[in-house]
Amino acid sequence: MRLAMWSGPRNLSTAMMYSFGARSDFAVVDEPFYAAYLALTGLQHPMRDEIIASQPTDPQKVVDQLIGPVPAQKPHFYQKHMAQHMIDGVPRDWVAQVTNVFLIRHPARVAASFSAKYDNPTLADIGFIQQAELYDHLTEQGQTPVVIDSADIRRAPETMLKRLCAAIDLPWDPGMLHWPKGGHPDDGVWAAHWYASVHGSSGFAAAEGPLPALDGQRADLAKAAMPAYEKLRAVAL
Repeated sequence: MRLAMWSGPRNLSTAMMYSFGARSDFAVVDEPFYAAYLALTGLQHPMRDEIIASQPTDPQKVVDQLIGPVPAQKPHFYQKHMAQHMIDGVPRDWVAQVTNVFLIRHPARVAASFSAKYDNPTLADIGFIQQAELYDHLTEQGQTPVVIDSADIRRAPETMLKRLCAAIDLPWDPGMLHWPKGGHPDDGVWAAHWYASVHGSSGFAAAEGPLPALDGQRADLAKAAMPAYEKLRAVAL
């Protein structure tokens, strides 16, 4: 199985990569299109130069890796993707060859968390529109992608991960609930900026509290993302 997990930033995506990476039957890759995305857009993300130096900037070379031999000759391949990386110039034809899952999170939480690490984010930066567009693209091709909400995972990790495994015809492995502290060998180079919280974890965090109170630009950002979120939330596990 090649499992493409489509997320946006600040959305339990690294913990999910660690969860699947804790299985002995999975290889993992961390945001393989990140360098290509930065090269194509010119965006000045934290650690931009290090990221571009660490990965192929030709998106077709990335695709060739994703559908080529699985690293370490593992049976399965977990691919952590950011939906906002799928811009013009990045091929999409390969997604029909993999199992696709969409990981969603309430826009208010994403807007609050991402803006704390990245100044003045826009709707294009946080992935909701691209998630909805990619979901539609796949359903038009006859796929039925799985959608799962990070809030549900944090409320009941074992229950929701068992449901996810069943939905993609993957045997359940209780090892998915725990991982070693300190990060994963396949973390992207950007982990130093973004992953401090999950590096201190050895499992999924507890359920989240009330939604954050937002104002100004952050409130507008969350509001703009809500239709895409609600569309996918309606079909979530």
